Parts: sequence; structure tokens; C-alpha cells
Amino acid sequence: MRLFIASPVMLHEYASIKKDFSKIIEGKWVEEENLHLTWVFLGEIKEENSIINQMQDITSLKNKIDIFGLGHFGHPPKIFFAESQEKPLFAKAKEFTDAGFNLHSFKPHITLCHIKAIHDERAYKKTLKYYQDKILGSILPCISLYQSILNKKCAHYRRIFDIKK
Repeated sequence: MRLFIASPVMLHEYASIKKDFSKIIEGKWVEEENLHLTWVFLGEIKEENSIINQMQDITSLKNKIDIFGLGHFGHPPKIFFAESQEKPLFAKAKEFTDAGFNLHSFKPHITLCHIKAIHDERAYKKTLKYYQDKILGSILPCISLYQSILNKKCAHYRRIFDIKK
């Protein structure tokens, strides 16, 4: 099973972001119901019980956390994302590390689009700047273990376990 640990998000501005970047970015946008902040990507795991046991030492987020700002990974950009740099995210990342998970250069982000091309670099930068300080939505306090089921069109996520405390 292909597994990851994540928190779901509500991105109130997603439709606006997609519209504003539609003529600027060419790529594969993430389905809105699949938007999430990944804490740990685990990859192919045969049996989830050991992961669930390891998650017992982690608590859920106390509150929703604001998402603000957009960015990208790669040069040229390949992953277009929304982000949050709020301190509780980094404290929670330390909890994951203390529980034995490898967060490898944790940068809190929500992948929005896998970029194939940027058609207008100037418009891209201008539109990024427009969203710079805007609250775009929230990371929900739930933390869950998910299975990622891939097909040719998209990924489907099945929630396996929720942190209850």
C-alpha cells in the first residue's frame, strides 16, 4: 500500500486561484477534495499497523491553521503550492520526528498543481504577489494516515486511521 500522513485543508480561494492562473500555468491541478498538507510520505508499506502504533505518540493539531501565500518548487517551477509558515506546524513536525518519522526538510505546503509550463513569467510573478498576504484557507486540525490509490487520471485517497488525541 502507498501510504502518507496528512491533514486535510479547506482552501476557500481555490477556484479563484485556478481561474487567475489558468492562462499562465499549464499543468495538472489537484482535485479540490484531495487537497492536504503532507506530514510524512511513507511510500509502499506492506502493513499499516506498525505505522499506526508509531502515530500513537502524536497529538492532533489544537486549532485550524491559516494558509497564506503561494509558491513553487523547482527551477523551472514544477510544483505550484499554497503554504503556511505558522509555528504550530513546525512544533508538530518535531513531534513526528520525536516519534521516529523522517520529515526530511519539512516545508509546510499544499500542492495545487503539477506544472508542465509557465506561459507568462511576468504574469506569474504578478499573480503570486497578489496572493502573497491573502488568507487562502485553513489546515484542519485532523491528522490521518491515508492510502494513495493511483490510476491514470488521478489519485484517490482512503483514510485508514485518525489521531484522536
